[in-house]
Amino acid sequence: MDAVELSTVVDVPREEAFEFLLDFTNHERYSEYVSDVTRRGDGSVGTRFDITLQWWKLSYTLTPAVTGLDRPNRIDWRIPKDVHARGYWGLEPADERPDAADAAADGGRSTGEDGPATRIRLRIEFDRQRSRLGRLRLPPMVSTDWVLRRIKPLAAREAQQVFERAVADLEGERRPVDLEFHVRPSTI
Repeated sequence: MDAVELSTVVDVPREEAFEFLLDFTNHERYSEYVSDVTRRGDGSVGTRFDITLQWWKLSYTLTPAVTGLDRPNRIDWRIPKDVHARGYWGLEPADERPDAADAAADGGRSTGEDGPATRIRLRIEFDRQRSRLGRLRLPPMVSTDWVLRRIKPLAAREAQQVFERAVADLEGERRPVDLEFHVRPSTI
């Protein structure tokens, strides 16, 4: 099983971040590669999301499902079809504020003085051996390896952009976001 795990700190309480993450329909606003998100369910365990990804001449719909909720600490999910992935959004109190250096520079003011900051952690585990993404219908003369070589460099940049846009919605203004990679497979 391969895994990717990354985190960042946001200047909002855990409950607010939890509710925000539970509404996966926000994701289409954060990525140019997500063309549509449809939620089927009320956000509780069993809720499914149809997330349509588009890149180049390819289109694919992922269908993650919420498999567990521990409010306001964790949202577990899985994608059983094709990708065979599972993971979670973890939320924990943060020791530091995301803008601590900026706060010192501007006299100690912080955007989140009213409440605690939260570390948001995203963990994704996937099984390359069981993945059926290689069965995508590709244009003639285009190999899966060619597509993967083009997608890999986009992954880190896209994660950064998605997190920055989401954090801007959570905190009310755009700022640089420090992503900390805890686990990263050698292929990414």
